[in-house]
Amino acid sequence: MNGASREALAAARERLDALTDSTSVDAGSLAEELASVTALLHREVSLRRVLTDPAQDGEAKADLARRLLGTQLGGSAVDLVSGMVRSRWSQSRDLVDALEELADLADLTAAQRAGTLDSVEDELFRFGRIVSSSNELRAALTDRKATTAAKSELINSLLGRRADATTGRLVTRLVTAPRGRSLESGLQSLSKLAAERRDRMVAVVTSAVPLSDTQKQRLGAGLAKLYGRRMHLNLDVDPEVLGGMRVQVGDEIINGSLADRLEDASRRLAS
Repeated sequence: MNGASREALAAARERLDALTDSTSVDAGSLAEELASVTALLHREVSLRRVLTDPAQDGEAKADLARRLLGTQLGGSAVDLVSGMVRSRWSQSRDLVDALEELADLADLTAAQRAGTLDSVEDELFRFGRIVSSSNELRAALTDRKATTAAKSELINSLLGRRADATTGRLVTRLVTAPRGRSLESGLQSLSKLAAERRDRMVAVVTSAVPLSDTQKQRLGAGLAKLYGRRMHLNLDVDPEVLGGMRVQVGDEIINGSLADRLEDASRRLAS
């Protein structure tokens, strides 16, 4: 997002935080309601354009949202959406993207309250690794001809009672309503949002053998010092990493593996 949309999203996230700070607000239910509005505005393009039309009065747009949603959603969701349509958005699609992000954040907040946010972070990462290792599974989850019910059933069979309920909801929404996102980028975004709930970054660490607790603690401390933020480590084992490890933080890759050093050496010799 750029310009006005970025500012509008930041304001909406602040309002969401204020709402979910109250123990009287059910963050999980709020997430479901925001997800339903996301689906509505994704489907109804003309309505989305009206609610983001910069030529229309902000309060008039908020009143329209309240009339349309007031009988279907709880007061907290209606207030949040009304505040969002008062804001200015650079593109009408940005409002839908923002609503989707808020729905995910509300679900993650529910997990944080329940003390399961760490589990959700790890489960999202593991699910992504399972998908990337199976072309057949990825094809089934991204098949445009498959029904929503069929995809939901598949996810339930994969996660079921083995994963936190929040993980199941987040993955199901991503798979059944991707809205143009790839499965991999969607899972990465969810992992990033989960880390942000604890004010930390995510590092994907790939090593040839599992790291010891001491190694994990040292690596986490070193990365935290380097980036100035607490770090959540998503650990993966790949026997093809001949030695050392490979660390990815956002778009930055820190290569310390023997395999990479050998490849670099080969390229230099060839040149």
